[in-house]
Amino acid sequence: MEEAKGLVKHVLLVRFKDDTTPDQIEELIKGFANLVNLVNLSTGFTHVFETTFESTEGIAEYLPHPAHVESSKRFLPRLEKVLVVDFKPTTVHA
Repeated sequence: MEEAKGLVKHVLLVRFKDDTTPDQIEELIKGFANLVNLVNLSTGFTHVFETTFESTEGIAEYLPHPAHVESSKRFLPRLEKVLVVDFKPTTVHA
């Protein structure tokens, strides 16, 4: 099998434990963000927006929805760079 070439995106979705304080969350987020500087991972993106849909039908309804279309008309002209990734999460069992 030939190794795939090109960009690789690493998306980390988390839910902090209920007993994690806001200060601890802030510290962890800052530490994670600093990894970009330490490991030179920066690709120039500054924000991440994530939405979860229950099915592919849900996202198919969302994309052409008038509210989404109007929001996109305001949002997209202000963006220098954009990447949209839709994927179905999988679980890896070690």
